[in-house]
This record gives sequence, structure tokens and C-alpha cells, in this order.
Amino acid sequence: MDKSHMQKIARVGLGAFLVVAGIGHLTFARKEFQAQVPDWVPISKDDTVVYSGFAEIALGATLIFAPAKQRSNVGKIAAAFFAAVFPGNIAQYKDHRDGFGLDTDGKRLARLFFQPILVAWALKSTCKS
Repeated sequence: MDKSHMQKIARVGLGAFLVVAGIGHLTFARKEFQAQVPDWVPISKDDTVVYSGFAEIALGATLIFAPAKQRSNVGKIAAAFFAAVFPGNIAQYKDHRDGFGLDTDGKRLARLFFQPILVAWALKSTCKS
């Protein structure tokens, strides 16, 4: 399998992951996502989850369907999005909030190391070959 095919699989996979996560924000995992919203966010936790859900659905669909000449830019936007939501992951750890089975400080701490992987995934799956 050549590099461009692997890159496409990675990009579409990330896009699908974001669409499913966005749907989760709006439906089946809404309360779980609320655990990640820091108290300092100036709008309600539910509104934050809903808005970020719409953003994830849009971003995921764009990763999947963007024309080749725009994919690099979309990847950079996705990477920035993953960086922007990282404070929520830190707040979940710092405030000892359970969500998504992250019910110990060790699990919440381990999760923090996955955010850079998402950033790299977004960038590598959309960079020009």
C-alpha cells in the first residue's frame, strides 16, 4: 500500500472519528463531554458541548470531503481544534472529573498524552505528499 493510500485512510478515519464524536456531543455522550468543560468557560457547559459537537461534525466532514488542494489547510485547522480543546482535558484531570471511563487520576493523566497524537494525526494525514 502506497503512502497516499495510507494517508487517505488516516484522513478519512480521523474525519469519521470526529463526526461520530460530534454526534456524541449532541446525543449519547453529552454528559460525558460536559465533564471536560472547564469552569472558566464563559458559556454553559451544555452550550459548549453542543457548539463543539457541531464544530466536530463540520470539521470531520471537511476532512473527509475536502478537495486535495485544501486538505493541508483543513489538517492545520483540525490540529488547532485539538490544541484548543486540550485545556478541557487538563481541567478534567485537575478537577478530578469522571467521564468516558476516566475515573482515576492515572487514567485522566494518561489521556493527556493522546492529544498530541491527534494533532500529529491531523497534520500527517493531510500534508502534501
